[in-house]
Amino acid sequence: MAVRLWSNRVRWRPARGLVAAWGVVLGLTAISAAIVFGLVREPPRVAPAAEAASAPRPPRITSLKLPPRPTDFRSLSAAEREAMIETTADGQHLPKISPSGWMPWIAYSRRYAPEGPAARVGLLMINVGADEALMQRVIDELPGEVSLAFLPGTPDLGRWMSRAHEHGHESFLMLPIDDPAGTIERGIRPIEGSAEAAENVRRLRAAMARAEGYVGFVMPAPGPVSQQDAVARPLVKELADRGLALIEITPPPGISAMYQLTVELGVGYARSSTVLDYKLAGQGIGANLNRMLEWTSEGRPDQPRHDFGVLQPDPQSIDAVVAWRKRVADQNAVALVPIIGHFECRDACMARMRAQPAQLRP
Repeated sequence: MAVRLWSNRVRWRPARGLVAAWGVVLGLTAISAAIVFGLVREPPRVAPAAEAASAPRPPRITSLKLPPRPTDFRSLSAAEREAMIETTADGQHLPKISPSGWMPWIAYSRRYAPEGPAARVGLLMINVGADEALMQRVIDELPGEVSLAFLPGTPDLGRWMSRAHEHGHESFLMLPIDDPAGTIERGIRPIEGSAEAAENVRRLRAAMARAEGYVGFVMPAPGPVSQQDAVARPLVKELADRGLALIEITPPPGISAMYQLTVELGVGYARSSTVLDYKLAGQGIGANLNRMLEWTSEGRPDQPRHDFGVLQPDPQSIDAVVAWRKRVADQNAVALVPIIGHFECRDACMARMRAQPAQLRP
């Protein structure tokens, strides 16, 4: 498996008024007025080794809480789930928006309660599935609040995603893009900047058909696919039409083409440049987790902060997350929530949400 050497990019600062989607969804309920307006400052970047060696020791971490919830996931009937599946003429089973307005990115997201702390952190484990033993450890050992992004070429993917769901993990699929430095998958043709739009959509649908019950796709790295409107637009439109969400990892500085398209087409969107297993960081994953948590906890009550970190599935990452979770488990000022708690949903997205009012309830 080829592993990307992550670059240490400056975190994007969203425009004022940017709204975290699920915070808004919860805020629209009668039981909560908690609306989170994006990120108010730059979250902590992962320091290179030279900086880490000279940096002052970070303050002691004293805050993390898992907010109470009635159940991990929504209880949807078999008929409701079936209504979110389209069977194509060639036998593919693809996600779709149900006739009643249910969108898969909300229906299959993990729930969390609005009465939890407004300051939030999250963890996304990407490229899950290349190694079966590691995949089993990720699913079984990591807290359920850790969201997982599976490689669509994972053998027996549906069974593994069902197992992840049983362990409380919200699931995504990695967008299969042509990336020489990324993970190479057997049986999956990558989306390419040089391919015709219709062919790229066909390849995207082939990835979609590999499993059911996921929230959306993760764009693993910037490149021609994400930075050219002519390439990205048909892909984002396909996600929009099927009620799926999009995450960008280490997007280019500023407002990306993918982000602009999600705003225009009404797609739930999240992004993060907080790469917790950055290979040149001098203090390790545990210190990076602490730094993210410390930054989040410093927000003002009227401007709570949130951030989520990304890491790859390897023994060191798994051990570090498990140990960190145990160290801070009994604290209560910052909530560890699934990645749905870090999404944005602008006007077009919220209009689509209102088509099924039940989507606006926690």
